[in-house]
Amino acid sequence: MNFKKIFVFIALGMVIGFFGCANKEKAEAPKQQRITKNLVPPKAEVKGTHFLIEVSDLEVYTVEDIASKEVVETPNLRGRIKITNKSKDMMDIQAITVEYFDEAGKSIGFESGEKIAKATLYSTVIKPEETTEGSLDVTIPRKAIKGKALAKMEINLVYIPSPLNRETVAFPEKVE
Repeated sequence: MNFKKIFVFIALGMVIGFFGCANKEKAEAPKQQRITKNLVPPKAEVKGTHFLIEVSDLEVYTVEDIASKEVVETPNLRGRIKITNKSKDMMDIQAITVEYFDEAGKSIGFESGEKIAKATLYSTVIKPEETTEGSLDVTIPRKAIKGKALAKMEINLVYIPSPLNRETVAFPEKVE
């Protein structure tokens, strides 16, 4: 008789626990979604006086509120960049910065509260006719993608155009 009571008590406890937990575990629908937009054209090539810059695979990543379709985070511009030294001297590349312009040629600025990352640090030295490749990952103003205001991008290559002389010294050291 005791076994029947114990068995009924355990079974009843499991049923209450199962149905009680099942109601609480309803999954919430996501409130935000990540959207990827391609830039047109996705690939561009520009020749400067001392260098050739090629950008490719340009995409804008945004996080939007599903209900209102508003962009909730500062969008990111990502892609690949290839730099070729066309001068007769070595180039010490320091950084790459990006500026955005509308149809009238006016700069598109960031609004208050937006994360600003317009530069990519790029510390490398390239010899004449040598090429270096890397990734481009910067933020883009919300205004540039809202209403398709973006008409032009400027990529600024920050470099030191001089015959570089580098000297390496070695120190004998040990870890004890």
